[in-house]
Amino acid sequence: MTVEKMYKNRQRSRGKCDDGTPNPVDVYVGGRVRLRRLLLGMSQEELARQLGITFQQVQKYEKGLNRLSASRLWDISRVLTTNICYFFEDMSQDILNNSPRLLVSHQIDEFLADEQHFEYSNEIQELLFHYMRIKSLKNKKLLLEVAKGFSA
Repeated sequence: MTVEKMYKNRQRSRGKCDDGTPNPVDVYVGGRVRLRRLLLGMSQEELARQLGITFQQVQKYEKGLNRLSASRLWDISRVLTTNICYFFEDMSQDILNNSPRLLVSHQIDEFLADEQHFEYSNEIQELLFHYMRIKSLKNKKLLLEVAKGFSA
C-alpha cells in the first residue's frame, strides 16, 4: 500500500476508526466535557443554550459521535469555566495509540522503513522540509497539485 492510499483511506473515514466507531480521542474529550458539565451541575440543555446549539448536538459531542472543532472546544471551555487543556488531561496511552491518525503515521513509518523505500526517505524528508517552509497556503496547494500531476 502506498503512502497516498493510506492517507486517502484515512480521509474517507473523517477521523473514525476503520470499523466506523468514533475516534477514541473524540470519545475521551466528549467524556471530559460531560464530566465538567456534571461537576458544575449544568444540564445539556443549558450548555447547548449558552453555545447556541441544540442539546442533541451536545449529546453527540459528549459521546464522541460528532467531532469538536477547535473553536467549539474553546467556546465550551469558556462556558464550563475551565482551561482547554482540561479536556485532554489524564488521557491514557492506550487511547492515544488507538487514534486513527497515529495508526496511519505508524503505517507510513513502516512503509518508509522497508528497505525498498529506504532510498527515498532522505528525498521525502527534504521535500517535507522545504514544503513546510512555504509560507503561502496557496503556494502549498499549488505544489501539491503539481506533485499529483507528476504522479498520475
